Amino acid sequence: MRYPDVMRKTVLCLSLLSLVGCAGTPQFGGDPDLQVRTGALPPPERVDMTSAAQPYLVGPFDKLTIDVFGIEELSKREVQVDASGRISFPLAGVLEVSGLTPGEIEQQLATRLGGNYVRTPQVTVNLKETISQLVTIEGEVKKPGLYPVVGYMTLMRAIARAEGTTEFSRLDDVIIFRTVQGKRLAALYDMKAIRHGVYADPEVFANDVVMVGDSTARRRFKDVLLALPAVTTPLIIAADRLF
Repeated sequence: MRYPDVMRKTVLCLSLLSLVGCAGTPQFGGDPDLQVRTGALPPPERVDMTSAAQPYLVGPFDKLTIDVFGIEELSKREVQVDASGRISFPLAGVLEVSGLTPGEIEQQLATRLGGNYVRTPQVTVNLKETISQLVTIEGEVKKPGLYPVVGYMTLMRAIARAEGTTEFSRLDDVIIFRTVQGKRLAALYDMKAIRHGVYADPEVFANDVVMVGDSTARRRFKDVLLALPAVTTPLIIAADRLF
């Protein structure tokens, strides 16, 4: 027996992942915390990341250059953050720096040094090498891999870091995976739509995973999209239901 299009879509809506209603904001499996919606993917909070992205927050294994103005012995010193997020600096001892900005580290060092041996210390902390703040770019790009996130980065800029898409890329099939408040989310984007100004180029943060082209996640998304009306904004769903 063949269903008319309307009935077929209705049956599909009811059968796919217990999607309720087929109208408005769909909800899966009766879980109120698992929702599909259109709009911008929310940015991660500090708790979602070992270190955050804007402004840059220092994380394990990052390398810093520290200068104390007027004191040669304490200038041009290269320091690497250890696995527990700490550094050791002469006269200042051990400091917890993971999750701090370079400016906040400057303040901590100045307080430690000023309270011990140095009068009104002027401390400068610069990022020499980033290891903790990375975005993963996979799929149909010319150079998949891990790329540093320093300052403001968008999806198009991230893909450009990977030297762009390939001839086999599906520009309407770009997914960003992100953890927000302990929940894994995924958003589906259309690069052609972004390039034509249909919606804004989304910001990419450290620890995001950008997937271009065919993937298991895209196949799962396709099932959901079949049950929904056409969307003109990014589709967002909790990613723990994609695997």
